Amino acid sequence: MKIQSLPALALALCGAFVQPLALAQESSTPATSDAVRDALAKKEGDADNTTLLKETLTAVDKQYSLIRKGQIQVNYELNYAYIGQDKINTDLSSGQATLFSIENSNSHTITNTLMADYGVLNNLTANVSMPFISRYADNVGYSGVSHTLGDLGLNVRWQPHEVKRDEPTFTITGGVRLATGESPFKVDNDKGLATGSGINTFSLGSNVTRIVDPVALFGSVNVGYGLKAKHLHQQLYGATLREVKPGASFGFGLGFAYALSYKITTSFSFQQSISARSTLTFEDGSGNLSKAHTSTQSAGILSIGLGYRFTPKTTVNVTVGAGLTASAPNLSMTMSVPLLLK
Repeated sequence: MKIQSLPALALALCGAFVQPLALAQESSTPATSDAVRDALAKKEGDADNTTLLKETLTAVDKQYSLIRKGQIQVNYELNYAYIGQDKINTDLSSGQATLFSIENSNSHTITNTLMADYGVLNNLTANVSMPFISRYADNVGYSGVSHTLGDLGLNVRWQPHEVKRDEPTFTITGGVRLATGESPFKVDNDKGLATGSGINTFSLGSNVTRIVDPVALFGSVNVGYGLKAKHLHQQLYGATLREVKPGASFGFGLGFAYALSYKITTSFSFQQSISARSTLTFEDGSGNLSKAHTSTQSAGILSIGLGYRFTPKTTVNVTVGAGLTASAPNLSMTMSVPLLLK
């Protein structure tokens, strides 16, 4: 088989340039190698794989990219999560099943989040996130919808070293999440739904990413600590919940993003979080206090993302996640869109 020369092969693959070159030949002006190189060269405003990968990492996880000093960036994120489970209730106190029932509980949560970034320094970015949550639940005790503000997030991202090509980029993250949503320790389970954690939490983490064009590898680790929720008056199982001391949490994630073309990128990631058991303090009718402990929680999610570049400044990313453990949502879908950059 005859192998074509490089200019001929380039012209065969790039049909968009065939007609202009044909017109040039009709005007008795031969297509020189310089003209071919100019036609195939990346024009001003075109994206390369490295730029697309950085934008994908920014949209998939806001912890991987910083903006310049004085810049403001506003993003909108839409998330849907579904949790469903079947619980079997049975009474075996008499040695046989005297009571047997299957309870189905499920919830659908839609979260609209506005996120604003401000470049304090070229290597330091402050972030505010404000979620608005709509949650529907169909349980034995309550079925209904709640619409309210979620937990407000305040975060910072800092890159200790200058970003260099072909070298890993490290980012240190820290944040505070304020319990502004409807607390699960204050809401009546028979009358409403919780849309917040009910606990003020602090987090500290580190992220690393390295671009090996056309692939970007990334990973992260983080730890979290929550403050006690005090002065509670929730009625549970014939007692009053007075205090909740949450356990510490640890999480990690890893994955990669791949640039399929100048407009399309895809990403695969895995995230795992482990929360130590929490301590709940109850008070009975006689004023006696007792403590109970929850079990350790582990949530793992596998996510697949797709990004499409509409304009040089607008890349829309869609991510679908599947829960791998009982504590994780069964299904989650997220779409992020940049609204403003100036």
